Amino acid sequence: MWQQITDEFGASFSAVPASLAFTRLLIAVVLSAIVGFERELQGKPAGLRTHILVAVAACLFVLVGQELSSIPFGNAGEQRHDPLRMIEAVTAGVAFLAAGVIFTSGGKVQNLTTGASLWLCGAIGLGCGAGSTLLAAMATGLVVAVLLLLRQVEKALGTYEQPRQDRVED
Repeated sequence: MWQQITDEFGASFSAVPASLAFTRLLIAVVLSAIVGFERELQGKPAGLRTHILVAVAACLFVLVGQELSSIPFGNAGEQRHDPLRMIEAVTAGVAFLAAGVIFTSGGKVQNLTTGASLWLCGAIGLGCGAGSTLLAAMATGLVVAVLLLLRQVEKALGTYEQPRQDRVED
């Protein structure tokens, strides 16, 4: 029994080497932490940990999908691996999670940006899992710039509403 357990953890990855898979997961953590940290600083309901979990889950879905596609499930014409299904599953799941942080109070929609940033971290995780880490890093940089710079523009225009202590707004 112990040998089977040891063999399971020692088995090589068939599609993506373990070190590369770990690197992709780690990059997903770092990039989503950048977005999550900005949300954390703003006191939003989904912060650092939530954004990291979303991106790591999305990255893991892609890695698992790549591993599953390398397992022989039958003849070549019988195998049905579709990476778009993985993307659809991740986006639908993250959209459901993101919708949970969005609510309406007093006729105002709140936390919409936080919901969108969660959805984005799902995409960052998908990119990392697929090995497109540069693309994921570029998206992270752009999003953080948008979040930080546009808040300053809104403040300058007088359209930014500072969140009150008794409520959370976005």
